[in-house]
Amino acid sequence: MTNSVRNTARLIGAGLRALLVLTVVCGVLYPLAVTGVAQGLFPDKANGSEVRSDGKVVGSELIGQRYDLPLKKGEETPAPDLKWFQPRPSDGLGTNTVNPQYKLILSGATNRSGDNAELIKWVEDAKTAVVKDNSTADHQVQPSDVPADAVTSSASGLDPHISPEYARLQVHRVAARNNLPVDQVENLVDAHTDGRILGFMGEPRVNVLRLNIALKELIEKD
Repeated sequence: MTNSVRNTARLIGAGLRALLVLTVVCGVLYPLAVTGVAQGLFPDKANGSEVRSDGKVVGSELIGQRYDLPLKKGEETPAPDLKWFQPRPSDGLGTNTVNPQYKLILSGATNRSGDNAELIKWVEDAKTAVVKDNSTADHQVQPSDVPADAVTSSASGLDPHISPEYARLQVHRVAARNNLPVDQVENLVDAHTDGRILGFMGEPRVNVLRLNIALKELIEKD
């Protein structure tokens, strides 16, 4: 009986020591080491790829945001604020008017097939809205000018980028709404167009948040 109690106590003691050592190594030392390496080599990515404007964090360059007008009484969804470049359509994006009001709503795809009647109607309605919103007194957008990313959301619903084609389609509207020369806004888009990764991976893209921050600075300068 005495040996049995001693063996049990020894096993419990060994288990507790193992628990303590593993807790310190895996729960304290390893996370500290990984955090230290990340902060030392990739501080921007380790902290969430934060984007700042006027000294304040206004979002992450990895997560898309919406640019809407305040919700009016009786409206279920707010209207887009057309003075800013607009992202891809999505119910999963938070709101931002280039200020620190950043809120994530949800993430997810529509889960509808390409021949789904509801999805087709969404795309057709979105294309009509894009044509209407981006046409100005001296520039008429044609339905054939509308790229796919202007009327469809990404799989996650949180894509922070749009195609250069969609950004350029919005140039005349943004210029008119902000009383800016068209060529000045076009240059802004060109300056914020990122090429393919390593020259061959992915597609050229424009980060909408960074583009709108640059637009805000341009408006304030003028």
